[in-house]
Amino acid sequence: MGMTTFVLASASPARRRLLQTVGIEPIVCPSDFDESQVQLNDPAQLVQTLAQRKAQTVAPQFNSVLIMGCDSVLALNGEIHGKPKDTAEARQRWQLMRNHFGDLYTGHTLIDLSQNRTLVRCQVTRVYFAPMSDRAIDAYIATGEPLKCAGAFALEGYGSLFVEKIEGCHSNVIGLSLPLLRQMLAELGYDVTDFWNN
Repeated sequence: MGMTTFVLASASPARRRLLQTVGIEPIVCPSDFDESQVQLNDPAQLVQTLAQRKAQTVAPQFNSVLIMGCDSVLALNGEIHGKPKDTAEARQRWQLMRNHFGDLYTGHTLIDLSQNRTLVRCQVTRVYFAPMSDRAIDAYIATGEPLKCAGAFALEGYGSLFVEKIEGCHSNVIGLSLPLLRQMLAELGYDVTDFWNN
């Protein structure tokens, strides 16, 4: 297949950096989709639906491109958590998370406009959090980082200090599973290396 333009329907700098790390330079086109429109209790269904809506929102602006939409949530004891709305919520969340584990769900949608095909997938990674003092939690929240992330932590930032281990895909926790992306591209007939000179 010839060169195809890769569009990232996300404002997430972490997702963009992940793509750049593997040689894909995306056109960034945030969807600004209102996530409150989607209310689902199943985390896998929720992230897949949101990822699809984000990609679909951006699609009418383009022709013959590949559009990727993503969404992540953290499930703790069966409860779904997105980005904390304020420092109080972030503190509460970390008091639950410390010395426990959560499952990080990321929904991935690829819309191939040239083939009129859409793939929707979900990747789950289990994250084990370190025991943390209240002082450490407050210091971490003061960095501002937890307020920007679905799980109230960034694995590629200060948050990595408070993650003991992960089971599953590492990049999924940052916001986009690179192995899953490779598989989805292959399913659409692309080789991930096709995008290296794009």
